[in-house]
Amino acid sequence: MSRERETMAVIEAKDVTYAYTSEDNVSPALWNVTLSIEPGEFVAIVGHNGSGKSTLAKLLNGLYTPASGHVVVKGMDTQDERHVWDIRRTVGMVFQNPDNQLVATVVEEDVAFGPENLGVPPAEIRQRVDEALEQVNMSAFKDHAPHMLSGGQKQRVAIAGVLAMHPEIIVFDEPTAMLDPEGREEVLAAIRDLNGKGKTIVLITHYMEEALLADRVVVMTGGQITATGTPREIFADETVLKEAGLTAPPHIELYHRLKNKGYDLGECPLTVDELVDKLCR
Repeated sequence: MSRERETMAVIEAKDVTYAYTSEDNVSPALWNVTLSIEPGEFVAIVGHNGSGKSTLAKLLNGLYTPASGHVVVKGMDTQDERHVWDIRRTVGMVFQNPDNQLVATVVEEDVAFGPENLGVPPAEIRQRVDEALEQVNMSAFKDHAPHMLSGGQKQRVAIAGVLAMHPEIIVFDEPTAMLDPEGREEVLAAIRDLNGKGKTIVLITHYMEEALLADRVVVMTGGQITATGTPREIFADETVLKEAGLTAPPHIELYHRLKNKGYDLGECPLTVDELVDKLCR
């Protein structure tokens, strides 16, 4: 279901270049990347390992700053040290391994950690913790030890910890990469729900099935953006994913094989049900 959005972007990356440096080596990671993200949008950034997608994620909330170009979050330049904490409050980040984000021995204490460090009053912290856990369907586990939870549950607690800091935007960097199928679906359901409630979502992933959930897909190859469009536009073009070293979901691959054999199946199907409907006509 489409939602009306404001026209002003909440994140603007303009001509961004970044390189990893060591004493005797410089490894370029991004080249002149330009990207705009609108309020309430769900953007999936996909690419092969080493494409630069995770580097871009860290630039979007000021964990990294560009070697050249600019990243601006709601009018705040990430290179301006005066805005560092405001930017990180505005753009929350969920990483691949939830164990790296869980710091307390009890779930509710873990979720409270961020707001406490922001100086939020205790009464408001309790309210934020309860609301955040409810948003990810983890209220029943608030007294549990995080290390006793499943992978999907741990990741949902990590998401709650970010939500408790009231970010307007959440960047998810490969949040399902270490999870089993059940855990993946739990986390994706939470992400879809958050976006449905108006959160701006940036999802970094190499799972093409996850990219199908987004409003817009950005394809990265060799540190550059090589394509951007709706999921239907991106997956309708076989060459886009092949050139990026990516593989479309099985039902879309089948659609292209049939189309290449002369079958008229219309526009690219985003779901298995869509493809079945086309085949049963």
